[in-house]
This record gives sequence, structure tokens and C-alpha cells, in this order.
Amino acid sequence: MSVLSFRGVRRAYDPGKFVLDGVDLDLAPGDVVGLLGRNGAGKTTLVRLAMGMIAPQEGSVRVFGDDPRERPVEIKRRLGYVSEDQTLPGFLKVGEVLDLHRTLFPAWDDLMARELLARYRLDQDAKIKTLSKGQARTVALLGAVCHKPELLILDEPAGGLDPAARRDFLETSIRLLSEAGTTILFSSHHMSDVERMADRVVMLHDGRKLLDSTVDGLREGAALLVVPHDGADDDHRRAALAAHPDVLAVRDRLDGWHAVVRRPADEAETVAADVGAHGARAAVLDLEEMFIELAEGQS
Repeated sequence: MSVLSFRGVRRAYDPGKFVLDGVDLDLAPGDVVGLLGRNGAGKTTLVRLAMGMIAPQEGSVRVFGDDPRERPVEIKRRLGYVSEDQTLPGFLKVGEVLDLHRTLFPAWDDLMARELLARYRLDQDAKIKTLSKGQARTVALLGAVCHKPELLILDEPAGGLDPAARRDFLETSIRLLSEAGTTILFSSHHMSDVERMADRVVMLHDGRKLLDSTVDGLREGAALLVVPHDGADDDHRRAALAAHPDVLAVRDRLDGWHAVVRRPADEAETVAADVGAHGARAAVLDLEEMFIELAEGQS
């Protein structure tokens, strides 16, 4: 059974303008999935649907097999969540925030909490309002991971953390939880985080699922094909590339048409041959470059 499942989900905030438009997605036990997309692509809406904060207008959302709006307490006891704009009450002390989480989550791990408090030099007697934004975010992250949830959902969770702290905390928490079999869905603008920590990447674009692949599959099975411009026949060449079944995106650049192809780099030039193009060259893409090419190459 899927831990988290979306079936034909559509959601609009303004009539006729769907933020999510027919999204299907499944996360199995132990999956670590990085969620990518430009601002406005639908990432936060997807997360809010999973948390039961809003309901789909079409389709269904299931968490542990149940509707998150029908069984909110039971479901939330089994998951952890941190969002980019999440704030903690400033008048509470760090220890009081963690005590509150301890009462809410029967599986709370005191040893893990103490170890992480020491690791990040957090004073249990300090009030939240006296902490830096990064320190406060770290406390929120502790609250989300120290009960070892079955599902961890992080929506741009590391805002306010400096690069070293962000990398250390995310790697530590994801490693600890993935070892326990936790399913993890996290969105991030930091491609290096996704490439380093996710097993699988899901990319949203204009409310639709554009890409769903393992990270290894992207590295080994996708490449950039640069096809030179061809004067009067250029529009035909672009159309032929866009229609090719192995082409994910095409965009116009100074050095030619950039096509992301679903083939390894050493086979990518066969796509150019399929459309009658000459002088093409292929290159390996890292995740950040692929994200840019995919996002910019949509019609």
C-alpha cells in the first residue's frame, strides 16, 4: 500500500485556474522523494493537500490509505511536517516546545532529541523569540523528526539556515529517518540537496507532473542534445524535436535548439538522426541544469 497517494488531483484557487491539474503520484514505504518546480508550479499546494489543510476539487488524496481530512488526528500522529513559513510561539522555551511534541507523539525519542539539541548547540531554556531564524527553524525540524514519523513532509524546510547548517541538518535527519524506513517527501530550491539526498525526483510544471524518475535514472538515462539552427527549416526542426517520443523539452538558445532527451549521452545523437538534423552534440546534465532546461523548454 502507498504511504501517500494522489489520484487525478485537481485544485484551483481561482475559477478555471488549476494550480494542480490531474496529478497522479505514489510514495511507497521508504521512498525519499525530492519535489521540484518553479514558484507557482504547485509544490506547496500538493503538500497542503497531503496534510489535509485543503481538499482537492477533483480526484483523491490518501495518506496511509485514509483521507487526511477525515482522520486528521490519527494521521498527523504518524507524520512529521515543517514548512518554509512555519513559526513557533515566541514566548515558549525550546524545551517547552519539545515537551509539547513529546505529549503529542507517543513514539517521541528523547535520546534522539537530546543528541540533536547538543549537536546544534540549542539551549533548552532559551525562548524562541531570542533565537535566530535558523535556530528557530532547527527547533521546528527537531519537532518533526524526533518521533521518527512514518512519513516526513518538508516544504522548503531549511530557509534561514546557512548552507553548512542546512546540509548538515537535512543529511542527518534524512539519514536517521531513512534508516528507520520513513517515507520522505521534501521540496527544495537547492538542487544539490535534492541530488544528494533524494532517491527519486518529481518535477511539477504548471500544475502537472512533468517528470518522475529515480535520480540514478536521470543521471544515466537523460542528456542534453544541442541541435544547430538551420535557417529556413528551423521551425520544422523544432517541431520535429518536440514531437519525438524521447524528447522531454525543447528551447531556443544561441547555439541551437536545446533538447532534453530520454537517452544516455552516448546515444542521444540518434534522436537528431531521427529528425534529420546534422551536427548535433550531446552532453551530460547535472540535476540543476536539467531542471532549468526542462522548466524553460515547455511550450
